Amino acid sequence: MQNNNIYDFIGVGVGPFNLGLACLTEPIKELNGIFLDQIQEFSWHPGLLIEDATLQIPILADLVTLADPTSPYSFLNYLKEKGDIYRFYIKENLTILRSEYSDYCDWALQKLSTIRLEHRVDEIIYQKNEDCYQVSGQNLKNKQPFKFLTKKLILGTGTQPNMPDFIKQDSDNIQHSAYYLNYKDDFINKKSITIIGSGQSAAEIFYDLLMEIDQHEYALNWITRSPRFYPLEYSKLTLEMTSPDYVDYFFSLPAEKKDTLIQKQDNLYKGINRTLINDIFDLLYRKNLNHSLPVKIITNSALTDVSNLSENLFKLNFQHQELEQNFEVNSEAVILATGYSYHLPKFIEPLRQHLLWDKKDRLDVQRNYSVDQKKNSVFIQNIGLYSHGIATPDLGMSAYRNSYIIREITGKDYYPIEKRIAFQNFFPNEAFK
Repeated sequence: MQNNNIYDFIGVGVGPFNLGLACLTEPIKELNGIFLDQIQEFSWHPGLLIEDATLQIPILADLVTLADPTSPYSFLNYLKEKGDIYRFYIKENLTILRSEYSDYCDWALQKLSTIRLEHRVDEIIYQKNEDCYQVSGQNLKNKQPFKFLTKKLILGTGTQPNMPDFIKQDSDNIQHSAYYLNYKDDFINKKSITIIGSGQSAAEIFYDLLMEIDQHEYALNWITRSPRFYPLEYSKLTLEMTSPDYVDYFFSLPAEKKDTLIQKQDNLYKGINRTLINDIFDLLYRKNLNHSLPVKIITNSALTDVSNLSENLFKLNFQHQELEQNFEVNSEAVILATGYSYHLPKFIEPLRQHLLWDKKDRLDVQRNYSVDQKKNSVFIQNIGLYSHGIATPDLGMSAYRNSYIIREITGKDYYPIEKRIAFQNFFPNEAFK
């Protein structure tokens, strides 16, 4: 289906970042845009919607509130419409359950007129004569092709589970943590389960399996190459590093210094919620009162190889980083909480010559989140850790970034953009002028 209407923008991917953008652009009548995604229905990290798992951010960091507190797409309005706002108030805890956040996002999506699910984007090309982009693909619902024209693009295709290169096994018993709940019923019937990694997902899965260890009697291992189980740094002055002020500072640094710096900031965005760490210890303590648990927790140990001992048993090879010793672990199930990485979607390839690339062949994200040579027609949502710092994956900064992108698209401040919110001065020369 050819659509000759030229949209002001098209967003590709409907995760929380582009969904927030859809909520903020919906009231802007002079903007004509749509959002495309191949998914059939919205579900945010469905394999990790463990019953007790919470977000690591408070309710103000929803899709819209930090840009527009009056928006009908706020989490508080979601609670009000569900009839749960007083229960949430009485709970006296501003954290959001992961499953609750997923349901909130779906609630917001259902209210929007600009979302086109089951629309798989296959190719995007630049049409010089029209000075626009042609987005083509297939409507998966009716199997019909589509072609849309747009002046601007917002790419929000998300990250993918990161698997070690040496993992070659084609087995349901070795899975990335992203698919944990899909396979949990099989895992808990194994004699041994090993979790690799030390981030929030690994901790949530370990706690969930530890809760049921008496019932199913499996051996449970938690092994990480990190030197310790880092708590997420959530002190108030540190939180100022997820601010427009710090984004300006980080962006101004040389590329080499940024790459070095981001490697030292894992505990600022990859750590474990401190409450969860304490809950894990307390649960271990309680369960050990009556009998010794078949649980092993080991740090400083890098997984180097995985092989099959039999159809239902893996041999995991590790190297202890400090002792410089190798050891082996046999396990019937393996859960790899090895994080996520961004992979450029294939549909971007025809645009390569129109985009900006850095010396490492990464998209060269500009301060205004554009990545094209015109510097104001292709924007990126899900990458920029190496350019904009730890604010990039932070859900609490998405409303700020979306406000910024809307201003770049329209030339108007529809949502006032804070330039300075931190008490700290990241540029000392400016502080003492």
